[in-house]
Amino acid sequence: MLKAVSLTVNVQKQLREAINEALNNSPKRKFEESVELIVTFPGLDVKKADVKLREVLFLPHAPKKKSKICIVAEGDLALQAKGMEGFHRVLSKAELEELGKSKKMVKKLAKDCDWVLVQSDLMGLAGRILGPALGPRGKIPIAVPPRADLRQFLDRYNRAVIVRIKDQPQIQAKIGTVSNTIDELVENAMAVLNLIDSKLRGVVKIGDIYIKKTMGKPVKIKL
Repeated sequence: MLKAVSLTVNVQKQLREAINEALNNSPKRKFEESVELIVTFPGLDVKKADVKLREVLFLPHAPKKKSKICIVAEGDLALQAKGMEGFHRVLSKAELEELGKSKKMVKKLAKDCDWVLVQSDLMGLAGRILGPALGPRGKIPIAVPPRADLRQFLDRYNRAVIVRIKDQPQIQAKIGTVSNTIDELVENAMAVLNLIDSKLRGVVKIGDIYIKKTMGKPVKIKL
């Protein structure tokens, strides 16, 4: 059962203190470090199938470092994607088919893109070509209607993180970067904790909770 991680003043206070310490316990780097929330589950056997968690969570505040969002599209949707800033890569159907001839290039794309949006009528093709490379990385193609407003998708998936238990008895989720404000990081951390609470309450025992920068030391939250 989760350790009283409802939205309370006490929890927010402890998060704020841990985040502040984590932000200041190592030198500033020359790149935009991520800030992560780590939740441990002592005694959990990740090889058993009775406890699974993989959820896409849309944080209240986007990390200051934008996600690498790729899209596979044709026609008006492709023109819309190419006409706006924010997409890491725009692929046509023909380019996707050409990419599919090289497993190495498919794996490179899967590694390079945080999220892969796909025009809905191209999902079958994208799933066949990209699925084997995206799946092991915990990623899936995301369907986009041909007449969608891509700005909304960009805004939404720049706030998205995957919350999951993988091959270790823990969840390690990005809650922002060092350029986010402490208030933003606290609210994002609470969103992750509340998701875990809603999915795993009474199912697994929560151990320790930490805040950590990419290159910093973990700071334990005193709950």
